[in-house]
Amino acid sequence: MALLCLVLTAPGGLARAQTVTPDLFSPNRQSQVVDPNSPLRRTTADVLDPLNGLRLPDPDRDRERERRSSRSSSTSTTTRGGQLPATGLSTAATGAATSGYDSLNRKRLKPKYYPGQVKPKPSPGPGSPVPTAPPLNASGQLRLSIPPSETASKPPLPPAMAGTVVGQPPRKRLKIDDDPFGAIGDYAGSFLIKTAVEVMGGYDTNPGRLNSPQGKGFYVIAPEFLAVSDWERHAVVADLRGSFTGYGSGLTPNADGTPLSAPLDVDRPNFTGHIDGRIDVTRDTRLLGQARLFVSTDNPGSPNVQAGLARYPVYSTVGGTFGIDQNFNRLQVSAGATIDRTDYQWSKLTDGTSSSNDDRNFTQYGGVGRVSYELNPAVKPFVEVQGDSRVHDLFLDRNGYARDSSGGYAKAGTSFEFSRLLFGEISIGYGMRNYVDTRLNRLEGLLTTASLTWTVTPLTTAKFFSDTQLGETTLPGSSGVLSRTYTVEVDHDFRRWLTAIGKFTYGTLEYKGGENRDDTIYSVSADLIYKMTRSLWIKGTLRRDWLDSNIAGNSSASTVVMLGVRVQN
Repeated sequence: MALLCLVLTAPGGLARAQTVTPDLFSPNRQSQVVDPNSPLRRTTADVLDPLNGLRLPDPDRDRERERRSSRSSSTSTTTRGGQLPATGLSTAATGAATSGYDSLNRKRLKPKYYPGQVKPKPSPGPGSPVPTAPPLNASGQLRLSIPPSETASKPPLPPAMAGTVVGQPPRKRLKIDDDPFGAIGDYAGSFLIKTAVEVMGGYDTNPGRLNSPQGKGFYVIAPEFLAVSDWERHAVVADLRGSFTGYGSGLTPNADGTPLSAPLDVDRPNFTGHIDGRIDVTRDTRLLGQARLFVSTDNPGSPNVQAGLARYPVYSTVGGTFGIDQNFNRLQVSAGATIDRTDYQWSKLTDGTSSSNDDRNFTQYGGVGRVSYELNPAVKPFVEVQGDSRVHDLFLDRNGYARDSSGGYAKAGTSFEFSRLLFGEISIGYGMRNYVDTRLNRLEGLLTTASLTWTVTPLTTAKFFSDTQLGETTLPGSSGVLSRTYTVEVDHDFRRWLTAIGKFTYGTLEYKGGENRDDTIYSVSADLIYKMTRSLWIKGTLRRDWLDSNIAGNSSASTVVMLGVRVQN
């Protein structure tokens, strides 16, 4: 046996002894025969702790280690080189678990979190700031916190939509739909098309705007069509809107046989449509074009309405504008040529005869130019000049006046946009029109034009519109009518599906020359819209109209009540 030991330990023998190195005496080296269940066994957490070898001296801890070392020495064997196992904690075997219950309350690995997961706040320890006391009211009771006003009216989002699910990465929140009950539309090729139709019924206490009112029930059918191109370059927009108001039965003639100042049949069609196009020649050069059509009748209560009419004569205005838009850095120059043609139907009288309106037909040729400069992205002042010439089919009208004329306007203003809270355009200018007939005075006046939108709150929007027009008339000796209108509108959303609209309109109609007639109009209306779905709305309207004239017997008032539905896509 002794000979076998010498052979094994001799140089060149069958087995070589392990070379003695300093790490064999390291207290951190683990014995190969340490019991895996020994409480002195080191865990992976202890090995990975960088402060493991820098602990401060602790007498109680050292005595406990010595006591446990002496108690477990009987079960341990010596290591190579005759060294006893280290009295410290031994390193756990490779692959040992680092989770589970630890009776010695030794240091554990910190838990791992998913990317973006909210980590729990550590418990307050020494040096942490003292938590603030909950707020109390005047009586000393706990005061409940009030949510901020910007979130008080918003429903809470579920965690899945808000992206706050524990253990999941944060999600990008979807953009809130600004118009959750608006029409979506359908695509036809590269065009987005939206359609709608409104069907309403109601009662008008004075549809003919007579001094002695006669009330009638009525119905309204109003279709709409909108098509917008979806191209990277160039653009085409078609906006077509029409309506027909029917009363079923006509007005009652005067008992004394005198003709009414309104037709017996007060049905009225109306259509407004335009198609706009833009060709992008270069980045700074664009060709512009518009084709337009307007169909309507004279307004009820207008002095242009003939006495003894069976129904309103319908007239149409068709025209177009062709121009160019050029940018020179911040300077923008636009110019275009315009042409419009107005035609009236013959008037059908109550006695069965017809009357020609050819003297009211005319063609207008003109041009318009505009120069604007972008001071900054929010303010863009401009100057606009327009001139035109009107040529009637008949040189003399039914009263023997030559109605051919030439005129135009010049105005200056600015367009602006301040964070979408206040945007629009406002301008002021002067317009005039000279007539061939020297008996007709020059028609001139101050022009005020505005289109403003102010977002007062996220639920309330205020709008202001103003316009001035120089129009034609058939009154003997009157050169024309200078009309101004001012409208204030306030929209408020009680809910996203319930909207109220209040509107007030004030206007003046000045007939220059002749009787020098001056009319003043007022209109107050209230609308309530209940949006059941994106495709179906219920609408109600209550409106009161007044016409105050300086000519006796021409003033009138009426009340209109309507209720109907709107179907859109």
